[in-house]
Amino acid sequence: MKLPERITNLMDSFSKVPGIGEKSALRHVLSLTKWTAEELGDFSNALNDLAELKKCKQCGVFADEDICDVCSDIHRKESTEICVVESITDYMAIERSGQYRGLYHVLGGVLNPLLGVGPAELNIDKLKKRVTELGVTSIILAIGPSVEGDATCSYIKSTLPENVMVDRIGFGIPMGGNLDYLDTMTISKALENKTKM
Repeated sequence: MKLPERITNLMDSFSKVPGIGEKSALRHVLSLTKWTAEELGDFSNALNDLAELKKCKQCGVFADEDICDVCSDIHRKESTEICVVESITDYMAIERSGQYRGLYHVLGGVLNPLLGVGPAELNIDKLKKRVTELGVTSIILAIGPSVEGDATCSYIKSTLPENVMVDRIGFGIPMGGNLDYLDTMTISKALENKTKM
């Protein structure tokens, strides 16, 4: 059955979203055909607004302004601790747990020479600069346990000043697991049981 071009075009767009295949895309599009013109307009505007999305100039999380709410929080600014995460979804998972009250730093990935991801492709230099400027004394490496994650943690530790204490998030996270799929209790336990590197 040949579908109208407007439907197939939107299906193609939906299919670019991770986890959405052709059948799911068709279901989403058919669901949208039941919306009013005003609802579709609001949806379209919300998608267009993503093009204007900013990242915090300090830590790298999404923000409405140049500096995010966490980095501009006066109490967190006084913290001498930074929690380093691989991605924004990892930051969100830890923040949801409510167990951490310091600053964050988003790397934007892990070292992976096979995929061409080296130190220059990650926000490691910016982390080193923040450690010096903010007088950070403690770093928590909340990076998933994998070969690449382990290598990234070792590299970061080797580039930081010796007086900075470096801990790695630990217990409760399965090997190869992603932080954004874990429940808040598991994340809380992992933060409580971080280990020295």
